[in-house]
Amino acid sequence: MASYDVKPHVVCIPFPAQSHINAMLSIAKLLHERGFYVTFVNTEYNHKRIIKSRGPDSLHGLSDFRFETIPDGMPEASDIDAPQDLRALCVSSFENFLAPFCSLISRLNDASSGDSSIPPINRIVGDGLCSFSIQAATEFNVPIAQFWPISACSLLGFIHLQELVNRGITPLKDESYLTNGYLETTIIDWISGMENIRLKDLPSFARATDPNDIFLNFLIQETQRTVKASAIILNTFDALDQQVLDALSQFLPPIYTIGPLHLLTKQIKHQNLAAIATNLWPENPDCIKWLDSHEPDSVIYVNFGSITVMKLHHLVEFAWGLANSKKSFLWIIRPDLVRGDSAILPCEFMEETKGRGMIASWCAQEEVLKHESVAGFLTHCGWNSVVESISYGVPMISWPFFADQPTTCRYCCVEWGIGMEINGDVKRDEVESCIREVTEGEKGEDMKRRIVGLKSKAEESCKSGGSSHCNFDKLIVEILLNC
Repeated sequence: MASYDVKPHVVCIPFPAQSHINAMLSIAKLLHERGFYVTFVNTEYNHKRIIKSRGPDSLHGLSDFRFETIPDGMPEASDIDAPQDLRALCVSSFENFLAPFCSLISRLNDASSGDSSIPPINRIVGDGLCSFSIQAATEFNVPIAQFWPISACSLLGFIHLQELVNRGITPLKDESYLTNGYLETTIIDWISGMENIRLKDLPSFARATDPNDIFLNFLIQETQRTVKASAIILNTFDALDQQVLDALSQFLPPIYTIGPLHLLTKQIKHQNLAAIATNLWPENPDCIKWLDSHEPDSVIYVNFGSITVMKLHHLVEFAWGLANSKKSFLWIIRPDLVRGDSAILPCEFMEETKGRGMIASWCAQEEVLKHESVAGFLTHCGWNSVVESISYGVPMISWPFFADQPTTCRYCCVEWGIGMEINGDVKRDEVESCIREVTEGEKGEDMKRRIVGLKSKAEESCKSGGSSHCNFDKLIVEILLNC
């Protein structure tokens, strides 16, 4: 980037959930590498969690890459490791985040007038679920790029939630519609860019039975504001999503596809910058050592992300499916993975899998997925997980939990042919069958071939001259420096 008398100063604010924070941090690092002064904003609650996870000096950052906090408006948690209520967090972000965020921008701008090392804030990158940042950008008259850290197909689904309401499809009449086959048999054939998708495959908020459902109304509110952004950033690459991107471009501001983000960030030369991380849980370094002791393509990696919760009997079914497959496995089980109960596995399972399974509470997922011993990924189909799995050529077994995950799962399993879906009411026989198919079957071989092809295209997109690399350059010149 050309030199500037005063560095451009960008504020990056993610929605306060682990996957959103991690993805936004990648964008912040890339902008800093291109000469931007960066202020990264976490909630006070998540800031404390990161400090606890990574140590007291972990968020000191650099002189021109700094971390700030705003309150989240939520009740004080008695346990810093306790998960926050996601519904309440959505409400609070919509109602309570704007004022402290604007106050922070004003404070930093005031500081810049007395400290030449702090440039005035003149651009914002806000999470797609932080539409208050669009209001703030308007108030301070700066451009804003809105970053949606979900799949392009899921964003297309989110944007059509209001139309589902208008057509009387959502909310459902009652809960019987969740189990009577209606979700599977109702075909939505009017969304441009999505061919004959089932209601079951649209974001889970389309399954609401209450017109006042918090998630449904929150997403409608957030997506309606999206059109007011200066630009939209997506963590994908053109070769993967062109048809959906063409559909989105019909009614959104300019779209910049700059993924896979983690491949672009590997080009960062500043080691201190590359080392900054924002994990809410400490990573177990023994996971990689354990993988080192296994043969290539011999391990199933299991991780349902940072938000998914399940019933205890589903945990047990997954456990026995893994045990009966006779495959080695690395299973990440968060302390809060089981809803309202402890994630305690049967003693018989532990005895049966002794010596061929490792269980940890968190890990460095990217390091795991690129390890040669990993043959398949049993996942919730969160977008960060999927795009990382694509980047390292690891086929998936998908058990979507909620939000954007059902739509991403549909595209993984049907459109791209790189995954297999497990039924929501999971059974051990199905888990075992999918694991065996992915590791030994003809379909597994086809999935591997397809995902290796996408891996190659992902890598090409992030090289100099590739689509994502060029789109990032355009984003900087056309939006973030155009003020």
